[in-house]
Formats: sequence, structure tokens, C-alpha cells
Amino acid sequence: MIVEPEILNKHAAIFEIDANLDRLVRRIELLTHVNPQNIEKAKAGFFASKYTVDPEFRYLKLKFDSYKLHRLFFSQRLERIENDEIRKLYQDTIHYYSNMIQCIESIGDKRKFYYNSLRIYGTPKEKDVNNAKFILHFKNQGPFEDTDKIYNAEQAKIFFEEFSKQYDFPLNIKFSTSIAANAMVSNSTQSLLIKKNAKFSKNQLQTLANHEIGVHLVTTYNGLLQPLKIFSNGLPNNVETQEGLAVFSEYMCGALTLKRLKLLSYRVLASDSLIKGYSFSDTFNLIHGHYKLNRDEAFTITMRAHRGGGFTKDRLYLSGLVKIFNRYINNQSMDNLLTGKVSMDYENVILTLYNLGLASKITYHNNAFLSCLNTNSTLELILKNLK
Repeated sequence: MIVEPEILNKHAAIFEIDANLDRLVRRIELLTHVNPQNIEKAKAGFFASKYTVDPEFRYLKLKFDSYKLHRLFFSQRLERIENDEIRKLYQDTIHYYSNMIQCIESIGDKRKFYYNSLRIYGTPKEKDVNNAKFILHFKNQGPFEDTDKIYNAEQAKIFFEEFSKQYDFPLNIKFSTSIAANAMVSNSTQSLLIKKNAKFSKNQLQTLANHEIGVHLVTTYNGLLQPLKIFSNGLPNNVETQEGLAVFSEYMCGALTLKRLKLLSYRVLASDSLIKGYSFSDTFNLIHGHYKLNRDEAFTITMRAHRGGGFTKDRLYLSGLVKIFNRYINNQSMDNLLTGKVSMDYENVILTLYNLGLASKITYHNNAFLSCLNTNSTLELILKNLK
């Protein structure tokens, strides 16, 4: 976006600090570092041990000087920003990314990494655990024809390319063997990553398309078009809002299933198990042994929670969905939340930035948000009764 010279001059300090942080933040992508490089091998070994020997995961080596990066973050002269709200936003952002650096440099150290993770993602509250258990109380539905996993990664690529034609932005697809999910967006490279050996059902393709392209890439490209880089790099605590929007997109397009909602519930329980001191095997046995989820999905959920040493990010999908759904019930627009990698916690600051000419209206909308195609009355009942 081209910014008027008058606005650039009036808010020169904000643009300078924003550009400085942009150069620093580009070096950090937590998920790239925390995703194990040997998932399949570790899984085979764990299964061979009859679920008794916790897997040893391997991670990428640190590719930056963490001490120097910390120092550069905290050397920003925030006192030059006159607006209190905006100054506080950048202060919070610096602390947020500083915590992320601490997470990355402590990957593999269970004690340090877990507590660093808590500072960024928190831990499930009692109501989150109760919501998860409430969802798991409902009987499974199906089976349905479109849940058979008959599509490979190449076929998934074709599906996503066709889906993305409704959005006027480029779709860069890469295959990967070292991501925890079957597909995910890399914000730094504006890419959709697909797990090379994954199999997909038709429903899963629709789910991933609306989740990853309809929200994560929409907010990636909207963020890149904002005058300030903070929208693209991410506001503090943006994960809950972004994942809540993404799962809500699944609901609105009619792809969300009770099984998928249960998987999000298992993630909450897996995150909760960390604070109880559960080992990898303990969490796996809770999900697979007690709740009877098949062992492959139980392993993935457990791995996602225990990677790095204890990663609580996954607990935010369900709580984010609850907040976004309540916003929808109250007829509140989602547009402000699609301006980039933003958080509901900072919506008032976003409005301030709009008023000062430091933010622009969104270019890309989520098409699923236009009308609700969900026909599953059980899902609607559940979402309306979550706390």
C-alpha cells in the first residue's frame, strides 16, 4: 500500500520502528524449528516399543544469534511513539517475539521449553477442559462417503489450486516431509506446505482449503498489503484468533464434522496433560487407551503437544472457535480480524490505526463467511452450548 507522505512524516517513528522489527522478525518462525525432522521414524519406534518408550525427536539447529536478536529487539526507542495505545502495542510485540526466541533456543529442553511455551500460548483453563469433555460426550456420527482417504498429495495440490482461483492472490505450494500437520501455511514464504506422504479425504481437502487458504493465506496477503509490517508479522497472541477464524471457516462452508471437533478436544486434553506432568506415553495412552482414538491420530495429537518439550499452541483452536462463533452469533463483522495476523485482544488498537491512516480496509475476504452452509444440527447445538 502506498502511504501518503503527510502520514509518513507525521508518524515517522512508528514506521521506522515497524521496519526495524520487520527485519528482525523475518528470522523467526517458531513452527519451522519446533516441528520434528524425524516424525515417521520416531512413530515407528514408539509403536514397536508397544507405546512404552518415549520417542526422541530431532529438530533443526538454531540459525541465528539469539542474544544479539534479543538485544536488537529491546534497543528500539519506543518512547518516540507518542500514541499510548500504539506504543503499548509495539512494546507487547517486542515481548511476544522475545518469548518466541526463548522458545526456539530452548527446544529439546523439556523444562525450559515448556515454560517458555506457556508464556506465549498459555495452558487450558478449566472451562476449556470442560468444553472438550462435553464435546467428547457426543456419539460419533457416520461413516460418511467423503471421509475415505483416497487422495494423495499431488491430487491435494490440484484441489487447492482449483479452490484458490476464487481468490486473486498467488498460491505457492511446496511438499514437505517434516511438518506436523497434513498441510499448513508458511507465513514467511507465503506458501502452502503439503505433507508429501499424506492421504486425504474429500472432506479433509475441503476443510484444509477453507482453513489454510480461506483464512491463513487470506490474512497473510491482507497483512502484506497493510502500510505497517506488524500486520503481516503478527500481533501478540494472534494464534487463538487466527485458528478460531480458520476452524469457523470450516463450519461455515459445511466441512466441519463432529470427528474434527473431537480432534480439537483431544488437543485440549493433550495440552492439559502437560501441566499434570504426563510423559509422551502417558498422554498417548490417555488419548488412545482411554478415549479409544486410533493410534495414528493419537500419536499425531500427542506429538504436537509434546514436541519441543511441551507445546501448548493446540489448545487455542477450540477456545478460538468458541470466541469467533460467539462473535458470529452476535452479528459482529470479522473484517477487522482478517486485516492480517491480528488478535481480538487488540481490535481497539486496530481501529485507532484505521483512524490515523495507518491501516487499510481488507482486500481479501473469506467467502465461506458470506453464508452458513452447515447442516449438522448437532454441531450447531454443541457450539451454542460451549462456555
